[in-house]
Amino acid sequence: MMNRNDSAAPRTRTGLALTLGAAALLSGCATTANPKDPFEKFNRAMFSFNDTVDRVALKPAATAYKNVAPSFVQTGVNNFFGNLTDLWSSLNNFAQLKGQNGMNDFMRFAVNSTLGLAGVLDIATPAGMRKHNEDLGQTLGYWGVPSGPYLMLPLLGPSTVRDTAALPGDWWGDSWTHVNDIPWRNGGIALRAVDQRASVLDASNLLEDAALDRYEFIRDGYMQRRSSKVLDTDKAQERADKVHEKLEKVKEKVESKLGVQLGPKPEPEDDGELPAPAPAAGSAPNNPPVPAPVSSEPARK
Repeated sequence: MMNRNDSAAPRTRTGLALTLGAAALLSGCATTANPKDPFEKFNRAMFSFNDTVDRVALKPAATAYKNVAPSFVQTGVNNFFGNLTDLWSSLNNFAQLKGQNGMNDFMRFAVNSTLGLAGVLDIATPAGMRKHNEDLGQTLGYWGVPSGPYLMLPLLGPSTVRDTAALPGDWWGDSWTHVNDIPWRNGGIALRAVDQRASVLDASNLLEDAALDRYEFIRDGYMQRRSSKVLDTDKAQERADKVHEKLEKVKEKVESKLGVQLGPKPEPEDDGELPAPAPAAGSAPNNPPVPAPVSSEPARK
């Protein structure tokens, strides 16, 4: 039978997050020039608290884990917990009407959970099934729910009002939170936190050494990244790159058939040389009605 403390723990965490979020919203005690961060005083206090916890407990544990645990163990742990998120990501993709991505993530979960030994081995990625990492906050954003102000949550880190409101759903969608054995569940949560912290140790060390406001850097980076994930900016860029490649191939075929150059090819770097002057009128062969071609080679007599 399920222990009463087992069912109460998620509700306690949910209530804590919602209470803190409401407190931040109602406080309104700090106004800044950044409209996305009207609760900067509260957020900076939470950032200082999280930073202290990280320096005292989480970072030392992550450093020891990275130095002691073999790399294949770290990879297996990361793959195992990452595999559990694919099922929830699949449901959120379907909720965003992204059927192909939803089926992709479901197949990732199915393949890695069986052939990948419960997800310890990531077989799906080499097979061409890309990971998407969709959550409820992104789904709400897809359907037009604004992100709202930035919030720094205790222990959980950067968030927004929308993402904080979505946390109970994301916790429910996390398969590990449904493990009935409390010691196993809590141990897994701690192990996942240490593993995730270990994966960003190098980046955090560089950030700590840099002479900048770490709070602002993390806030702006988080807001930009979340906006990109909600709007699928990275996927749009991938599609644009593919279209550009196809257009370049078509252009090369047309040039080879007509024996002309339709325009200068993009150079990887600017070498500082001035472009060659346009050829004189009448010197070019019969071309389609396009602007006068510009050749990167000097005219030959």
